[in-house]
Amino acid sequence: MTTDLPDLRYPIGQPTLPTEPLAQGARIAYMAQLALLSDQLRAAVTGLSPAQLDTPYRPGGWTVRQVVHHLPDSHLNSFVRFKLALTEDNPTISPYDEQAWAELPDTAATKPAVSLALLEALHIRWTTLLRQLTEAQWQRTFYHPISQRTFTLDQALVLYAWHGQHHVAHITELRRREQW
Repeated sequence: MTTDLPDLRYPIGQPTLPTEPLAQGARIAYMAQLALLSDQLRAAVTGLSPAQLDTPYRPGGWTVRQVVHHLPDSHLNSFVRFKLALTEDNPTISPYDEQAWAELPDTAATKPAVSLALLEALHIRWTTLLRQLTEAQWQRTFYHPISQRTFTLDQALVLYAWHGQHHVAHITELRRREQW
């Protein structure tokens, strides 16, 4: 039996990473997605009550509040990975336990506005760095020991642009389903 129900885990589908270097126009588009993310996330959560912020976006999923705090956690890690790849030869990055981070007490105790401001400031720094990279720098790499995969910075850019859109869609789709 097939179903037409959407996969709530991946409301925009799964990412497709490039196998070849990106064209400059594509990079600019992905950087624009990063630059706009904090505004999109802010719009997605504007007007939500504390109870709505504490609603999971899907059964067994994180709450909206956890998603809001997860994005700067994740993107801070990615920013550091970019800097490591730019200053070391194919560094092995340090993975982190996203679920454990989402359950730390700061997630429940910190207002979403703090993480929105952090994400905004981080993305200003990150996109400033990205706009300065040379073609050769985009092909620098880091190794992820959990996925046992080497990523170019082009691939990481695509992944994190997708990542932001993915989580904003979790919230906007929940708002649509719940008619908030």
